[in-house]
Amino acid sequence: MEYESLLELVKRRRSIHRFKPDPVPDEYIEKILEVARWAPSGMNMQPWEFVVVKEPELKAEIVKYAEADYDASRIMEQTRSPIYDAAIKDMYVSSSRNDYTRAPVYILVIGDTRTQPGLPLVVQHTRQRMRYTFQAGLSGALLYMHLAAASLGLAARWLSAVQSPLAHCMIKDLLGIPDYMEVLDMMVLGYPALRPREKLMRDKARMIHYGRCKKEDFWTDDEVNDFIRKARTWVAATHRREPD
Repeated sequence: MEYESLLELVKRRRSIHRFKPDPVPDEYIEKILEVARWAPSGMNMQPWEFVVVKEPELKAEIVKYAEADYDASRIMEQTRSPIYDAAIKDMYVSSSRNDYTRAPVYILVIGDTRTQPGLPLVVQHTRQRMRYTFQAGLSGALLYMHLAAASLGLAARWLSAVQSPLAHCMIKDLLGIPDYMEVLDMMVLGYPALRPREKLMRDKARMIHYGRCKKEDFWTDDEVNDFIRKARTWVAATHRREPD
């Protein structure tokens, strides 16, 4: 693949919040997972497993547990400092809240903690570093999945609400996932019901540095807060968009 083709694919990969109910061919799901299993991981432990969920009754249960985390987030966001947000709060009463339930496929990315003894001892004896290495491999596999989905003309969304204690526990029980497996995230997969709008991007020149750096090379506190406001407003508007 040429660089320009890769860059175009990366730009086309976007988190989508509106899905059509049209079924996704099993062949496409297999292609996505084939790409995912080639992701890099610490000591090539390949700690990932994938659970594909298409049954409506199972999807409905997963949504129920994920929504509990959504309710908690809505309440917590009310405490956020006003400098960050007025626009984000109405996102939590938007009609888009349950729209991902129309997607025909959910894919859970889970990790086998029994692979962690395969990591170098210097990693194992720093708990934070071991967790990071384990989860970084799983995150790489998930990112590969999203790129593969984009290459097939599919829409995808990261649904991290499955990480909440309640959802994590109940989804594992629902699907019969063993205790030693951890749920990293869930990919919602289907066909897009809208075209994504132009993505808000930081200035490339302000984020790339070479060699020794000075404090003034980085954003000021005011610049960070300004971008937070812009980014959260952009996300809230994205969540509120109706299908094309």
